[in-house]
Amino acid sequence: MPKSLIIVESPAKTRTLHSFLGDSYEIMASNGHVRDLPKRRLGVDVEHDFVPAYEAIPDRRDLLQRLASAARRAANVYLASDPDREGEAIAWHLAEALHLTDARRIQFNEITRAAVLGALEHPRDLDLKRVDAQQARRVLDRLIGYKLSPILSSKIQRGLSAGRVQSVAVRLICDREREIQAFEPQEYWTLTANLTPQPPVDPFPFPAKLHSRAGERVEPKSRGDIDVVLGAIDGAVWRVDDVKVREQKRNAPAPFITSTLQQEAARKLGFSNKRTMAVAQSLYEGLDLGADGHVGLITYMRTDSVRVAAEAQAEARAFITERYGAVYVPAAVRQYKSRASAQDAHEAIRPTSAFRTPADMDRRLDNDQQRLYRLIWLRFVASQMNPARLDVTTADVAATTAASAGHPYVFRATGSIVRFDGFMRVYTEGRDTDEERDEDKAPLPPLTVGQLLDLLSLEPKQHFTEPPPRYTEATLVRAMEEKGIGRPSTYAATISIIQDRGYAELREKRFYPTELGTTVIDQLVKHFPTVVDIGFTAAMETHLDEVEEGTANWVTLVRDFYQPFAESIAEAKINMENQKPPPVETDYVCPATGAKMLLRKGRYGAFLGCSNYPKCRKLLQINEAGEPLDGPNFACGMEKDQSAPALPANATAHTCPDGRGVMVVRQSRYGPFLGCSNYPKCRTALKIREDQSLEPDQEFKCKWGQKAARRTSSRAGKPPARPRTGGAS
Repeated sequence: MPKSLIIVESPAKTRTLHSFLGDSYEIMASNGHVRDLPKRRLGVDVEHDFVPAYEAIPDRRDLLQRLASAARRAANVYLASDPDREGEAIAWHLAEALHLTDARRIQFNEITRAAVLGALEHPRDLDLKRVDAQQARRVLDRLIGYKLSPILSSKIQRGLSAGRVQSVAVRLICDREREIQAFEPQEYWTLTANLTPQPPVDPFPFPAKLHSRAGERVEPKSRGDIDVVLGAIDGAVWRVDDVKVREQKRNAPAPFITSTLQQEAARKLGFSNKRTMAVAQSLYEGLDLGADGHVGLITYMRTDSVRVAAEAQAEARAFITERYGAVYVPAAVRQYKSRASAQDAHEAIRPTSAFRTPADMDRRLDNDQQRLYRLIWLRFVASQMNPARLDVTTADVAATTAASAGHPYVFRATGSIVRFDGFMRVYTEGRDTDEERDEDKAPLPPLTVGQLLDLLSLEPKQHFTEPPPRYTEATLVRAMEEKGIGRPSTYAATISIIQDRGYAELREKRFYPTELGTTVIDQLVKHFPTVVDIGFTAAMETHLDEVEEGTANWVTLVRDFYQPFAESIAEAKINMENQKPPPVETDYVCPATGAKMLLRKGRYGAFLGCSNYPKCRKLLQINEAGEPLDGPNFACGMEKDQSAPALPANATAHTCPDGRGVMVVRQSRYGPFLGCSNYPKCRTALKIREDQSLEPDQEFKCKWGQKAARRTSSRAGKPPARPRTGGAS
């Protein structure tokens, strides 16, 4: 009897699903997209309703043949790609490429036995409105990329690109940098009195800050202002003037969505967004838990909804009761409200079982998986717990002298006591600034109105106002989310792209725009204001949502954008200023031809190129002084031209034996290794010692354009993991 075929995106899911379904189903993976627009041409018919010319991705053709063969012998075909817009498009492309007329779509927000079996019991047709929304996004991005990027390459520097989302993200970074550069700091002062109660029965000191006089705030701007206050309170009697105690309720944060997970993982774990999503993907797809088989540990990690399934809430409440006591369980189930623009296709990010604690998973997960799973688990459990309750005490202290008896200076002290820790027993949210919260403040000693205090010391301190901080990965994601730029599934990729393109650099966890990034944004703002307009980009995301909801037509959406965009393209070809620096002749000669070498500027910095280009394509890496390096250099004929070649900063003195690249240091989960600078075209990988010297007697067994066999690394005998994008981890 023929089996039914289930096609998922990732091979990891096949193992997990097989553990639930056994041999009753054949389960295969598409490895993501199987069709796309062509790489070397526009692939969009702008004259005829923007019809896209999809074609099979070259390295998916053999896979498509195997999938087609399996589909022909299957009783039923179920398309089980990820439960989002992109996943729906992958399912549609599979149906088109395999000529499936009766395939059914299934989706699950979590990869558990109950979710998978439930999905199989309720298959549905493909959601073509969701497919149209993805298609509109893909066509828009292709039009911008293929029409605009060549202009940037010809006018500024070869190899540049622009994007509907990435360019706006770069603009945020550039605009913030301009704010910082234009900022003029303002001086101000604070005055802190360190006091202790009378009588001295187990007293303890507490700070109180200068606050007001005669009901008006006192805000010293200079040392002179402080000296006036110090003179006025010299010899003052310090007395408690007012004491107020208020109860403050602190609610638990909502369970994670994609953006908040990326932000919190950056704050607490130091993870990049890309790293967070890669680890979350592995937790979602499923891991071998021994006797329990392959199990998905978290729900789908690309979501902007804080909704939680009723079954998961009930399980969390049961766990909290068992572990912490009924006092921590709210009388009513906690409900959270998603943003108005959120898609509610699937739940918030949560563990598939609250009873599967981080301690239980400790020996099953690697370090990154364990840390991220613990963060997700703690946040979800806390989100289902009662609020914390604090008693916040505010005390006003009057410093009275004979001269100021009617209008004394008032100093204010604030302290807090946690009366009930609630969700804070499990979890507290990270923060992007050092701003003090009420729960961070130490408690005040018992104080009563009229009580006398002893002055221990006065601490005047000079301050200057500070400019807005540069973006971190966490705060950039938050800004993109708040402004409606991109979607949860795009944040990590966008931030990775702007660094790979050399538009921004991450230094000490803060983004700095590069000179190249600033130049590109200035030209885009001048000639393509719509493309980098934050409001327009956010509105486009709303329009794509409308296409998915069936209230807008994708062709009309693209046409309304393209007509003015095409006019801007024509104008920019003529009027955009040429920003390319001319090459500078040097005294160095080309080792291949003997001709003068020219100093040129490429994507990764300056380099030397033969003046006989394009006949000779010899390129040399240089040091900071502009001198050729003795070690790695580019072999003649490696690059198509000399405007985008210079070596990355992690290059070594070892040359790839294929003669077309150098070996660069890359990092895998098992440690450093050497990889060819031309990855993924060349996949040569090599073991190295800590001093970057080669392991003895190694041989390369890799040919250009072919995958290399995975080689054993120098740590624990495990193979070095290749970076997914070819960049250094």
